Amino acid sequence: MSNNQIQENVKSGYADIVKRNTKRSFLSNIFQCCDPKEIASDIGKKIGYSEEELKNVPQDANLGIGCGNPTALASIKKGETILDLGSGAGFDCFLASKETGVTGKVIGIDITPEMVAQAKKNAKKGNYKNVEFKIGEIENLPIENNSIDLIISNCVINLSNQKEKVFEEAYRVAKPNGRIMISDIILLNDLPDYVKNSVEGHIACLAGAVRKEHYLDAIAKAGFTDIRIDKQAPFPIELMLNDPIAEKIVRENNLTENDIKAIASSIVSISISAKK
Repeated sequence: MSNNQIQENVKSGYADIVKRNTKRSFLSNIFQCCDPKEIASDIGKKIGYSEEELKNVPQDANLGIGCGNPTALASIKKGETILDLGSGAGFDCFLASKETGVTGKVIGIDITPEMVAQAKKNAKKGNYKNVEFKIGEIENLPIENNSIDLIISNCVINLSNQKEKVFEEAYRVAKPNGRIMISDIILLNDLPDYVKNSVEGHIACLAGAVRKEHYLDAIAKAGFTDIRIDKQAPFPIELMLNDPIAEKIVRENNLTENDIKAIASSIVSISISAKK
């Protein structure tokens, strides 16, 4: 599948996620609640966000589709310019904006127009003056060379089948001594072919994931140094399934609970930092 095809499928799939606010899903069998906002909050706690962080941003900013908390490990300084690759509804951008303050700036890039529109609504609702959202591809960033102090991303780069290009672009826009802090999912074992070859798998953040060594190699090839794994943890199965597309994979392949657990055991969430 070409990257253009993947991008179109991702845009369509994530547009659906923005619209699903009141949809009841089979996640209600895992959680005691069935409200998507409550599910998103529960997932946020599992992947490293504090109660305070979850409460201090507009409620519609957290869609429960991240896999870590990149801002927690980024050591953001006042006045820095921060770029979020795949900013979604703006959750991590809003957290970063509080850290960089009024003298700093946060730019969110997302390929899905509906996500960008929602992020802008959330920014207006929360009166965030130092946050800007743009439609764009992470493989071809609409950002000037050497202009960014810190690049963050949360469970997005795995969607691209041009990961080396993504990190090349990140290197291009980073300032000298700029840094990246990425939360993403990687593989310990290969996934079943029906996931790897599926359109739905890419939208659900599964099919595009690669082995850890390949992911780290792409960062190094782009030119980044001091590459560190700051955190690695099992990928919560409910997070993997918090997507109507992942639910479709389960249904269409008649997956059992053991099948789902086997897939989940092959996947870990990871937080990686590096410097230019």
